[in-house]
Amino acid sequence: MLSRRRVLSSLIGPIALTACPALAQTRQVTDMAGRTVTLPATIERVVTLGSLPVINSFVFTMGEGRTIVNGLADFDRPHWKYQTVFAPNLAGAPTMQQPNREPNVEAILLARPDVVLTMHRESVGPLETRGVPTIFLAWREPEDVKACMTLLGEVFGKPAVAQRYRRYFDGTLQRVAAALQPVPQSARPRVLYVQPATLTQPRLIAEWWIPAAGGVSVTDDGRKAESRTFSMEQVLLWNPDILIVVDAKDIAYVNKDRVFSQLKAVRGGRVYVVPVGAHTWANRTAEQPLTVLWAAKTFHPERFANLDLATETAAFYRDFFRHALNEAQVSEILSGTL
Repeated sequence: MLSRRRVLSSLIGPIALTACPALAQTRQVTDMAGRTVTLPATIERVVTLGSLPVINSFVFTMGEGRTIVNGLADFDRPHWKYQTVFAPNLAGAPTMQQPNREPNVEAILLARPDVVLTMHRESVGPLETRGVPTIFLAWREPEDVKACMTLLGEVFGKPAVAQRYRRYFDGTLQRVAAALQPVPQSARPRVLYVQPATLTQPRLIAEWWIPAAGGVSVTDDGRKAESRTFSMEQVLLWNPDILIVVDAKDIAYVNKDRVFSQLKAVRGGRVYVVPVGAHTWANRTAEQPLTVLWAAKTFHPERFANLDLATETAAFYRDFFRHALNEAQVSEILSGTL
């Protein structure tokens, strides 16, 4: 008859042998809230929460769009067409957030994600308490996009991709700055990024990419708020040289509007619709280097005459998103007419 010790040894031994490798397959990363998060060695299932086009653009840039298991929720509209072009798995995938963008905890638990990515601090607690690995991403300043990519390089085990993105980001800004160096401030166009129907400048990030591309943002008063609303009288006082809008319908709007039509930008035919790919380029997105290239060519067409924006755009999506766009798709993205 086997001794009690030998029986226990025979039962515990195999368990210990299988458990140790499992423990070795976890790792820890520090998110942008300073939290230590334990992740599996390989990330195969990802849930994104909140402003989905922004966070998804980060995941796409890592070449990992296939890992996203949630759908687009309230972003499932024609404007976001290229979300499902870059990641067809998003089409028809279940919603993981409420209409107010709070997490649908039950749906997320059923999805069994290896990690949840969110820019909403409020979403972290309810998931963390249920043992769901959750990474908080913060993006307020332009440099934050590189920090986000560095963190995602750790999450997906792709630090080289994150490093390559940072080099591309910095190199693009340096190229544009070098070309603009001879242009005095007085010769740089005054630019208004606007939602004309609401008289709102919707995104703080535009106060960065407009000057980076050689323009002067008329709404840049040192503000810290994400959006800024103003009066029509103020718009007339600014009288910008260029208007940037998000929707092609806005061009017809400003051309027909009695007051907008008085502006130098409208009279001179310098109203432009910003491109939209994974996200609207004028807003926070991993595509921000392309934003600067597009805006520089738009603001200073003669100085950037040799910049082939279609080629640059196709190369970015091919190299980072791992998606080869055809000419018609690149043209559609650059037109901003979705």
